[in-house]
Amino acid sequence: MSAIRGARERARTEVTAAIKEEARRQLAREGAAKLSLRAVARELGMVSSALYRYFPSRDDLLTALIVDAYDTLGAAAEQALAKADGQEPIERWGAVCRAVREWALAHPHEYALIYGSPVPGYSAPQTTVVPASRVGLALLAIVGEAHAAGALRVPGEAEVPEAVRADARALARTLGTDLPDTALAGFIAAWAQLFGLVSFELFGQFNGIVEARDEFFARSAAALGQAVGLP
Repeated sequence: MSAIRGARERARTEVTAAIKEEARRQLAREGAAKLSLRAVARELGMVSSALYRYFPSRDDLLTALIVDAYDTLGAAAEQALAKADGQEPIERWGAVCRAVREWALAHPHEYALIYGSPVPGYSAPQTTVVPASRVGLALLAIVGEAHAAGALRVPGEAEVPEAVRADARALARTLGTDLPDTALAGFIAAWAQLFGLVSFELFGQFNGIVEARDEFFARSAAALGQAVGLP
């Protein structure tokens, strides 16, 4: 009985992977807004009713693709952080930032799914929150370690508006971090700017403006780390 159950589980895993792979091809051809379960089923030679047993709706399939994208991006960031263990904080920050950019350039359609235009009619569920946090938490670990070592330049309260610090305090409670609210506010800005840099490059806003992309990104990522307070 367990052998039959194991075979069924393997078959389900294989079919699920095939569905998601075909859906990614659709993303590349048509974009997320035109993702269609019927089209995926047709390309795989399945009847629509069979596919619905794996993903009851388009939104369920989109969510699976989004979680996968966040998880693979997060894994790339975490691996870069681990490889940079023992280096200076600013070097570890740069390593994680480079990993984010490299993943985005290698997976442009998946990056666009999670950081591009919102998909009309789709609202991401709570299950996407933890995967979406992985890159931020990898970067935050660098900042937290620098702060614990007394090496982080923490802005004074006068440098950060109280309303911004209040948001940072709320986030600190959610994350369970003891990073000062002024430092966390700066981190949030740097985190957002990192993805702005990547998006500008990926979506063509640097065309005709920035040709030395590698060098420009390395300098910009280092500047973000310094703005956060890393030595």
